[in-house]
Amino acid sequence: MEVKSQIKAIVWKVLKETGDTVKVDDEIIILESMKMEIPISSEVNGIIKSIEVSEGDEVDEGQVVATLE
Repeated sequence: MEVKSQIKAIVWKVLKETGDTVKVDDEIIILESMKMEIPISSEVNGIIKSIEVSEGDEVDEGQVVATLE
């Protein structure tokens, strides 16, 4: 499953790593846009297969930021 950004923003903090187990609503990444923090959370239970961004990266709306299996 692909986890995507819902807005154009800057990756402020990556909270999880490849191989971490996540549950529904666990925060994976926090974005920053216009001085607001926007968490990106898991929609399913699973294991993080990859993190596609690094802190400080700019992401576009719809961009894949992580994948889960």
